[in-house]
Amino acid sequence: MIRLQRVGRKNDPSFRMVVTDSKNSTKSGKFLEVVGSYDARLGKNKTILKAERIKHWISVGAQLTDTVKNLLISKKIIEGKKTDYRPKPKPVENPEPVEAVEEVKEEVKEGEPVAEPVAETV
Repeated sequence: MIRLQRVGRKNDPSFRMVVTDSKNSTKSGKFLEVVGSYDARLGKNKTILKAERIKHWISVGAQLTDTVKNLLISKKIIEGKKTDYRPKPKPVENPEPVEAVEEVKEEVKEGEPVAEPVAETV
């Protein structure tokens, strides 16, 4: 697997792009090869990648994390469409069925006040 490994100090994020076994933790420090670096604060200007080694590892079967994939696509090392890895919003469940709302509307008679006016306090 090709993933990012954080190496920057506190409040200064910078990352190594490493080839590692997918079972290793991101913070374990175990990796097979360093194939690049990425400075998150400087963005694309400070990204150093070994394109040939990355293509080699992909040809051997290494999987990419979503962030690494997007980074490689933006640097035009690989071709493809970027992945939107942000969590998708959950659909809002309607706790009250629509039929119950229609029944309430029928119960209200014309000419009757729906609610009593509330006295304002100052």
